[in-house]
Amino acid sequence: MARTQSPDHQLQRDEILERAAQAFAANSYPGTSMNDLASACGTSKARLYHYYPSKDAILFDLLDRYTKVLIVIAQTHTTLPALIEAFLIEYEHSQTRHMALLNDVKFLEEPQRNTILDAQRQVVDLFTQTIQRAYPQRTTEKNRSAVTMLLFGMINWTFTWLRPDQGQEQSGKMSYRDFAQLVTSIFMHGMDGLPLHKE
Repeated sequence: MARTQSPDHQLQRDEILERAAQAFAANSYPGTSMNDLASACGTSKARLYHYYPSKDAILFDLLDRYTKVLIVIAQTHTTLPALIEAFLIEYEHSQTRHMALLNDVKFLEEPQRNTILDAQRQVVDLFTQTIQRAYPQRTTEKNRSAVTMLLFGMINWTFTWLRPDQGQEQSGKMSYRDFAQLVTSIFMHGMDGLPLHKE
């Protein structure tokens, strides 16, 4: 008879992924072993293998789940201000996962790497579509990729410097929500400055 999963099996996986993301961010993916991950999770390596067959499997599950979250956000926030804000709010609470997405995809085997890269492309395409809806006469086949990546350039590395809870006087703090409004204002004013084109 097939062995049934314990009720907290999924919860255990979530905890492993959270601790793994923290470990990868602190020590790099290559610098983190299964022993390190087991220690970070407060368990044995043998028990960790009960949930995941390898470190690669942990990384893939981490990135697969995270990119799926980003796709859902991009699909459900269809105006540009809402999309920018929703992504930055997610980034605020997913810094270690985002670091893994930016830094560690290259360590996956090709089939898994392609799955994550396809998901990233889907996120970028959804952003492009949202920008085009907002500025149909200012986006062209020539500039739309550059415009989209310009927006990602404004938000993707925010976690490296925007830390509202660290090292700033209260009056000088900026929240991720405040930063989203700033990005939206700068980006949309910049888009307003692009020349109009006729269909």
